Amino acid sequence: MTVLPDDGFHLAAEFPDATREQWQRLVEGVLSRAGTAAEGPAAEDALATALQDGLATRPLYTADDAGGAPGLPGFPPFVRGGRTAGTAIDGWDVRQHHGDPDPRRANEAVLADLENGVTSLWLTVGSAGLPADALPAALDGVYLDLAPVVLDAGAEFETAARHLLALHDERGLPRGAARGNLGADPLGVLARTGGADDPAGPLAAAARLAVTCAADRPGIRAVTVDALPYHEAGASPAQELGCSLATGVAYLRALTDAGLSVDEACAQLEFRYAATADQFLTIATLRAARRLWARVAEVSGARGPAAAQRQHAVTSPVMMTRRDPWVNMLRTTLACLGAGVGGADAVTVLPFDEALGLPDAFARRIARNTSSILLEESHLARVVDPAGGSWYVERLTDELAHAAWAWFQEIERAGGQAAALRSGLVAERLAATWQSRSADLATRREPITGVSEFPHLGERPLHREPAPAAPAGGLPKVRRDEAYEALRARSDAHLAATGTRPRVLLATLGPAAAHTARATFAANLFRAGGIEPLAEPVTAETAAAALAGSGATLVCLCSSDALYADQADAVAAALKAAGAGRVLLAGRPAGEQREAHRRAGVDEFVFAGCDAVAVLSSALDQMGVA
Repeated sequence: MTVLPDDGFHLAAEFPDATREQWQRLVEGVLSRAGTAAEGPAAEDALATALQDGLATRPLYTADDAGGAPGLPGFPPFVRGGRTAGTAIDGWDVRQHHGDPDPRRANEAVLADLENGVTSLWLTVGSAGLPADALPAALDGVYLDLAPVVLDAGAEFETAARHLLALHDERGLPRGAARGNLGADPLGVLARTGGADDPAGPLAAAARLAVTCAADRPGIRAVTVDALPYHEAGASPAQELGCSLATGVAYLRALTDAGLSVDEACAQLEFRYAATADQFLTIATLRAARRLWARVAEVSGARGPAAAQRQHAVTSPVMMTRRDPWVNMLRTTLACLGAGVGGADAVTVLPFDEALGLPDAFARRIARNTSSILLEESHLARVVDPAGGSWYVERLTDELAHAAWAWFQEIERAGGQAAALRSGLVAERLAATWQSRSADLATRREPITGVSEFPHLGERPLHREPAPAAPAGGLPKVRRDEAYEALRARSDAHLAATGTRPRVLLATLGPAAAHTARATFAANLFRAGGIEPLAEPVTAETAAAALAGSGATLVCLCSSDALYADQADAVAAALKAAGAGRVLLAGRPAGEQREAHRRAGVDEFVFAGCDAVAVLSSALDQMGVA
């Protein structure tokens, strides 16, 4: 390492170092002016943002927050990457997913992807995708020694693996030439289906495949540790990591019992994680996953590079929306960025129309180009572990690793992953996490652009051919947009039956300067439930005419607090007398003012942080929208 000479020039050397206590005192002053009394660390806590798993994003990080040294890329604990050069040599593996059951269409899509930047294929095979015996047709024209194939066949993994290996032999590939993963994941199948069979049989079958690959197919891994079933059931990042660790440990036991060494067993595993639009949390999750698995491998006796976790990151299905699906392009771009910076070996960007059915050619093109642009134009992979050294990322990685380890230990105390799934421990814990997150979604503390925020009622819906039904019966599959999707579906049905959407009259009081902010807020809120807002200036004298002209029975008053005090009660009473079924007020008055509004006829108050789903559901009920 070259040490540069000290030239005597130091930036800000003439200024004394600021202390954390000085910064906290400045924060105290700002908070006091905002009406919040807090001192010292409490002032700093007031600016923190709560995350899942009991973690929080702090407003300030210093070198003291970074924790222990993360090591070097390619060396234990592999926080900074599983390879010495990270992804800086050739970037990450751009892995496109294909689930079309028609082998001809699948082949066309596969060839188009490989000709335009995709470097490996992830195929859903079996009842939920391409028939196993159609693999030769779907892979016609594919150079299997150049394009690794990863299978996802659920409970049919043995059959799918047999067909793929037979195809390798038919094409005369040398035993060490083919690469990929056969996708055996018995515990993932148990999580998705709640299978009644003893998982010991499928585990033994997966172990036999691994022994075969270790002996005769050195470029192919046999087993996938898929954390997506837990992510799709609402798991927090730490829960996703803990479940993957427990699953990986179960597979290590099965593979070593079948005769593989610990190093050989580790080399047969590939881990699959979700990447979300929270890029920093995605980065920390992947870094923490490598650290955690390195510890498991070390304790198990793995040596050197064998302890490095092979990672496949997939942009989160949970975050994908059915309404305004174009916004999904932004979400997947952030997720891909986080996965790449986090050091994933392979990245799958799901097409923006994934939630609607089988993606079209344009959606697949955008998906593969997301990685291509980040790699070739943004040069994202030219720097090894670009997030390394960030005090925030290092602290978040450390905290997430500890939270995940605690959950992993709890699963192991319950008898391991299979026992925790069968007992309902995993389902119960994930359901509680999703219930808490659902409350944030309902109150829009976690906003969904295009769905709960800035929805577009006049958008032209996209239609896609339905995808084959996924396995069911085990952990549920959730989506962030599901509560709002149910409300919008009610509105769509009403539109189809009556020719109009349910409406709300936004009764604006006073000049535009007084009512614009709250009228905009209210319009955004009601559109999220499929309710069409009609804004109209209203006074007590014009209330009846405005209500009749709007054709609405639901009304929301919009203005400033000062004008509410002067006019809202009279207008609310006039609206009720004119036949308004329900009158709401945009704002959050307190004390006597609130009670006075209620006595005048205001039924409910809507404000930032209110339960939007409950308000909208109640409004649709009141309007008779089935």
